[in-house]
Amino acid sequence: MASVPKQTRIQHLHLRAGFGEKASVIRADDKKSVKAVVKELFKNSATPVPFRLVEEPAGDLRAKKEMDPLERRMLIRGSKEQIRALNLRWLDRMAGGPDALRQKMTLFWHGHFACKARNAYFTQQYLNTLQEHALGKFGDLLHAVSKTPAMLQFLNNQQNRKDSPNENFAREVMELFTLGRGNYAESDVKNAARAFTGWGFDAEGKYAFRPNQHDSDPKTFFGKTGSFTGEDILRMILERKETARFVSHQLYRCFVNDRPDSARVLAMADRFYQSDYDIRDLMEFVFTADWFYDARNVGTHIKSPIELIVGLNRMLDIRYEDENALLFVQKVLGQVALYPPSVAGWAGGRDWIDSSSLLFRMKLPELLFQSAEVDTEAKDDGDVETETLGKRQGRQLRALPHWDDYRRTFANYPDRTLFEPLAAYLLQTPVTASQRALIEQRAAGATQADRIQQLTLALLTLPEYQLS
Repeated sequence: MASVPKQTRIQHLHLRAGFGEKASVIRADDKKSVKAVVKELFKNSATPVPFRLVEEPAGDLRAKKEMDPLERRMLIRGSKEQIRALNLRWLDRMAGGPDALRQKMTLFWHGHFACKARNAYFTQQYLNTLQEHALGKFGDLLHAVSKTPAMLQFLNNQQNRKDSPNENFAREVMELFTLGRGNYAESDVKNAARAFTGWGFDAEGKYAFRPNQHDSDPKTFFGKTGSFTGEDILRMILERKETARFVSHQLYRCFVNDRPDSARVLAMADRFYQSDYDIRDLMEFVFTADWFYDARNVGTHIKSPIELIVGLNRMLDIRYEDENALLFVQKVLGQVALYPPSVAGWAGGRDWIDSSSLLFRMKLPELLFQSAEVDTEAKDDGDVETETLGKRQGRQLRALPHWDDYRRTFANYPDRTLFEPLAAYLLQTPVTASQRALIEQRAAGATQADRIQQLTLALLTLPEYQLS
């Protein structure tokens, strides 16, 4: 197992279990054991804090066909604005809150249980459900998120009735949320759909079981026959070890390596299953494992757009004159929080990178710190809910980094040795001699304070900064 420097291991932990950390925090944590830092991460994320931006439900927007057209448009517009405000509040918490681990887990579950809603109250409720159960029991999370109005609406279960079963919800629960493709039969989908009939929600944003729409006749699922309910189906799915393996595989790809090690995934799945799907226990097992810090897993993860944006904000405590800039950047880079492209979420990995997005990613620090106007066009993702994010609003990036604390962390290094600690902090992989020579030349002759900023900016624009 290849050796990795202690500081790099600490940074690896903060990048994967969170979004990176300020240089002063890394310096302090470098004096602690890895296990002590892991313990502190879990302690800081022990208690979920719900978002309360949207105070009351606006009802099911799609159901209000009898509403006056103008009133309906105003209601939809107001809900969109609230969802975008919720997006920004969540990014702000990721970047500035002490509970980075809970936020990172919530972001993962948002991609795993991918969902979007036009109703801002439903969206907030869904996000709070992920927050609440992000480090709890997977079974509790599965049951809870499956009953959110946002998910039931997104997967058409509001229309799932005994005389006309809708299979969408049942299929995605098995294929994307739990078992994975190939671990169930089409007959299981059909019978599970019958079990979920009657699951819905009311206009107040509460789960509602409608017994007159539920198929109570016997159903055969995984070879067993009974008058199963939706809750029975979820419990039976959790009894299958394939669920533990599938979810562990997804967690490994996100937190460890895009290329899963089958033996490691199996070890994770065994622990996950035996602990009754305890997410905290599993993630603590991963973050304290020697193999998590192996060189083959360090500096190999392509940062998602949100990880990139939040990481910069967290590192330099950035504030924006116009927060719409953050929405526009998300749109350009291809990941808008609370607006996944489909129920499958974001593909991630190399799919984050193409020729245009890589160029914009590498230019982003300069655009932010030099208050530039973005001339890049946001890609058309076909989502009418995010189409306005590609317009002119939000293109002026006026970022206000808090350089003072950052500079103080590196102030005691002589100019001739300043490059090494900055590169070691900002990058998880070493730079080449030619890269260093070009960067050093760029900052030659500057005062120490300016030199720190110039070297930092140059390092942030390297392709290596796109990896964690």
